[in-house]
Amino acid sequence: MDSVRESLEQVILDPRYHDIFGILKGVRNASIYGGKVRFAHALVMTFLFRNGSIKDKMLLVFKATREHARNLATFVFIYKSTLYVLKSANGKEHDIDTFIAGLLGGYVVFGRGGKSSVNQQIVLYVFSRVVLGLSKLTVKKKVIPSLHNDVGSKVWPAFAALCWGLVMYMFRTDPDVLQPSMKTSMDYIYLESNRWDSLRTLFLQNE
Repeated sequence: MDSVRESLEQVILDPRYHDIFGILKGVRNASIYGGKVRFAHALVMTFLFRNGSIKDKMLLVFKATREHARNLATFVFIYKSTLYVLKSANGKEHDIDTFIAGLLGGYVVFGRGGKSSVNQQIVLYVFSRVVLGLSKLTVKKKVIPSLHNDVGSKVWPAFAALCWGLVMYMFRTDPDVLQPSMKTSMDYIYLESNRWDSLRTLFLQNE
């Protein structure tokens, strides 16, 4: 057994196969990460806001967890495989390769993969990080002058204010354009808090 293990370790440590095993480990890590993140989120949101039996709720949690883990793993597989193919074809890595690989993976997995609530949440999460990153990039590249080196402290207040200003305005004027889960949360916080007819419905539960 020791000889078999040593032979396998020689293979996985061989630089010639590094990219291939990097793809496999990327898929493994994405599956675990996606499962951990989605399970906790889905468990809380389902039991707080969904109706039905415990069995039905757990089935929803399982489906959401499986979809998140599968989609993230599939994206990583496409992304890293595309990088490997481009590197093999061009002889070396280029920065633009990451954009091409991300574009392909995003289109196949999250674009054509369907507009499910899980996919929407993942894409919107990424989008918010991209917008914030681009904001910081304008300061870093001196497109917008910065008075100090802390880029985040200059950009973040404006970004936070703009996000909350826009979402509250849309919630007031056109709430139907917001993501359903967000609208439900905002209805609970901002609208249902305006209605009560007794001490019980004021402090203990909604009408």
